[in-house]
Formats: sequence, C-alpha cells, structure tokens
Amino acid sequence: MNSPESAAESAAAAPVCSAKGCRTDAVWVLAWNNPKLHTPERRKTWLACEEHREHLSSFLDVRGFLKDVVKLAEWESDRPGSGRP
Repeated sequence: MNSPESAAESAAAAPVCSAKGCRTDAVWVLAWNNPKLHTPERRKTWLACEEHREHLSSFLDVRGFLKDVVKLAEWESDRPGSGRP
C-alpha cells in the first residue's frame, strides 16, 4: 500500500499532461501568456503528452496566447537554479 508521502513523491517526480482527464507523463511544455492579463515576459505553462500536444497548442494559438513549445527536458535544463550548466 502506498502512503500519501510516496504518492506525492511520485507525482513530483513525473509531471503529467495538463489535458483534462489525462494522467500520461508530460513530454512537452507549452509556454503561454494572456496579453490582457500578463506582462509580455511572463510565461505560464501547460504540460502535454505526445497525444495532446497538438490539441493544447492549437487551443492556445487560436487565442494568441501560445509563445513557445519545447521538450520538458529542455525546459527543465534551461531553468535558473536547475543545477545544470
């Protein structure tokens, strides 16, 4: 039986897709902002699995919100404080 702590650790170790009802491991980061609400440099993120990347990207793009789509591993390695060069 899993304890709540081990379940939380698993969730932290494996980010999941942001699509409604999807629990598949995320592979992509969709960086976006709503120019009516956010400053130009602000980036909000959704995570996507392979299956939902196109759908989520299209949803954001038709609204003019999508700014970038990158692999999760690349996004994490580029973050300040990630401990990677």
